[in-house]
Amino acid sequence: MEKNDQDALHKPENPEAGSEQEDSGCCDVSLRCEAESEQKDDTCGEVSPPSNAAHGDFSDPVYKEIALANGAINRMNRNELRAKCIELKLDTKGVNDVLKKRLKNYYKKQKLKQSAAAGEPSDAYYDYICVVDFEATCEESNPSDFCHEIIEFPMVLIDTHTLEIVDCFQAYVKPELNPQLSDFCIELTGIAQEMVDEADTFPCVFRRVVAWLQEKELGTKYKYALLTDGSWDMSKFLYTQCRLSRIRYPQFARKWINIRKSYANYYKVARNKTKLSCMLENLGMKYEGRPHCGLDDSRNIARIAIHMLKDGCQLRVNECLHGGEPQSVPISAPLEGAPPPQRPKSRD
Repeated sequence: MEKNDQDALHKPENPEAGSEQEDSGCCDVSLRCEAESEQKDDTCGEVSPPSNAAHGDFSDPVYKEIALANGAINRMNRNELRAKCIELKLDTKGVNDVLKKRLKNYYKKQKLKQSAAAGEPSDAYYDYICVVDFEATCEESNPSDFCHEIIEFPMVLIDTHTLEIVDCFQAYVKPELNPQLSDFCIELTGIAQEMVDEADTFPCVFRRVVAWLQEKELGTKYKYALLTDGSWDMSKFLYTQCRLSRIRYPQFARKWINIRKSYANYYKVARNKTKLSCMLENLGMKYEGRPHCGLDDSRNIARIAIHMLKDGCQLRVNECLHGGEPQSVPISAPLEGAPPPQRPKSRD
């Protein structure tokens, strides 16, 4: 579910660690253009550098060529950027700074491939990325102790090799603590009272989710990771729901990709400018579907992820759950996929 000023009480903004820069609006994207920052890998990952660069040595001549290309791209106006993208058969959608990032990544890949010092670029580590965006019970003015219950469990599966959405899952969930939805919640999410009244409780739905993931052979045959729009889906909604339903928090959901962090790091934008609508707009896309429908939100988040992968970003796990709170996963942490999903175990 997208966070905005009107429904911040439903899914509050979670302060992210790391420096931010001041932007005048969601489309005022500011990229750092210094040669050094272009030579080094972003936190979210780009094409793999030569081994000497991995140890901080940028003396290889290829990096001078990359820096010169970056400088030329920085001096291009919008018409020149679009013309160059057309010439190279790259996507022409997005604000100027997104186009610059796209061109820089293209030339960086080409130069590194041509360099004798370059190893094979590492493309997608995960075979699949599974996007999750819950909808939960809410009030127009949530008290501080309000307990959000998941009422929609959607998942959208991205094949990172074909860069396509290949499948999706959706199930509504019957809340038990507060079974009656507020008018505000119904209006916000589009989920009617009868839709949750006729739904299964969370433990039943969660077993179906696990079975769906197991059918895809995720964590066994294929490497995968979960991806969310912010920290709250896992650290707040899923964590709280598991406690309410008296089941253990699933191991496969303890680490995830926070696309807001990945987007901010890759395109060098302030973290407070990474709302779903803003990311779509900056990439030259429009929202498709109904906002705050969990499945539609998940599909649009997946579209952003695919766009980022096409632009050269290597999406990787950047957050984890520790002691019930979200924590950042350092870039130096070993890259690994989520474990095979298992049926939920009782806390009793």
